[in-house]
Amino acid sequence: MKINVIGAGLAGCEAAWQIANHGIEVTLFDMKPNKLSPAHSNKNFAELVCSNSLKAYRIDSAAGLLKEEMKLFSSLLMECADKCKVPAGGALAVDRELFAAMATERIKSHPLISVVEKEIYSLPLDDINIIATGPLTSDVFAKEISKICNGFLSFFDAASPIVTSESINMDRAFLASRYDRGEGNDYINCPMNKEEYYAFYCNLLEAERAPIHDFDISNPKVYNGCMPIEVMAHRGQDTLRFGPLKPVGLRDPSTGHRPWAVVQLRKENLDGTLYNLVGFQTNLKFFEQNRVFKMIPGLEDADFMRYGVMHRNTFIDSPKILNQSFSMKSNDKIFFAGQITGVEGYMESASSGILAGINAVRSLKGIDHLILPRETMMGALSYYISDSTVSNFQPMGANFGILPPIVPNVKEKRERYAKFSERSLNLLNKLIKEI
Repeated sequence: MKINVIGAGLAGCEAAWQIANHGIEVTLFDMKPNKLSPAHSNKNFAELVCSNSLKAYRIDSAAGLLKEEMKLFSSLLMECADKCKVPAGGALAVDRELFAAMATERIKSHPLISVVEKEIYSLPLDDINIIATGPLTSDVFAKEISKICNGFLSFFDAASPIVTSESINMDRAFLASRYDRGEGNDYINCPMNKEEYYAFYCNLLEAERAPIHDFDISNPKVYNGCMPIEVMAHRGQDTLRFGPLKPVGLRDPSTGHRPWAVVQLRKENLDGTLYNLVGFQTNLKFFEQNRVFKMIPGLEDADFMRYGVMHRNTFIDSPKILNQSFSMKSNDKIFFAGQITGVEGYMESASSGILAGINAVRSLKGIDHLILPRETMMGALSYYISDSTVSNFQPMGANFGILPPIVPNVKEKRERYAKFSERSLNLLNKLIKEI
């Protein structure tokens, strides 16, 4: 039995590197340089398609903690990033051409990694396979993945913003379900009076949108099926009040009356640490989302763990399909890694490749998979994408909102984040020594 990795992006490179460094031969397949996706432009592996920033490097940030955890697993891409970094304040940014070239050279020169440059159309099912083909998986192989996953495959990422529950001002917001259905506390409701609504509406109309690539709207039917809230607003000043912001069936306890409009927030996870803005799929630039959505009563100090996005993104419904080890629930010889699992971001993708690679080796050796504690960022991400209680699954990046709370609670944010990081690294260092 062999181990194959399909796709030489960030996740695929990390997976192959982990496998080879455990003394196991691995075959890495990639369709480059013979074929490129619509977003890729060079022949090298680990190509950074969008920004050259790998986000914050501070350990008391979610992105920085994730990087520090990856280093503990001897991450190839963190090693390359540190050698290719360019000045970027508190962020880790790299010379993207040098970064991809260095990662490619390291992969191709490893004696236990065989690189095969061809497009894969079907899996060699007698082997252990890691699928790491990314958000722009080729149409042919996407059909193969859809078949493997019983159709639970999405091709478009249309997600609303997500905020932490602790940052919602409950002096303005209230708990209720429409007509008191359900438990009565299924939603957090942010009420607006007439003046607040029209001020929000006018700013929404004027807010700057992110550019949309042709391949993002290659399926217009899908795009129209999840209309951005700012597009909906352009259909008329009261369209939102009869749509996602309709106030019917709700009464503001502070006034005793039905509000003019209501923004509802729904639990994103079972712990209730994260809430998403219902119906707020958007293509606004991130800084505009931060500005305009904070005009909503109750969200003045909202801490956004994820901004809304709308773009082409092939990903599986991981909570239905994957275990926390990134193996399939229905077939433990097939693993997924990278953005196709619903982790979002460069380093998030790479970190999932680390765990998928380690667990593929453990499968080959017939030993239990490595499951990281939820208190670690890598463990929390793997838990989130495999958590069967998550409904309407959408991709998620590293953030402190997915970690279990610090007990006792620390009110000051920077101090609390430092505690999160300290707890995670202590646990991870102890675990690595044990294994």
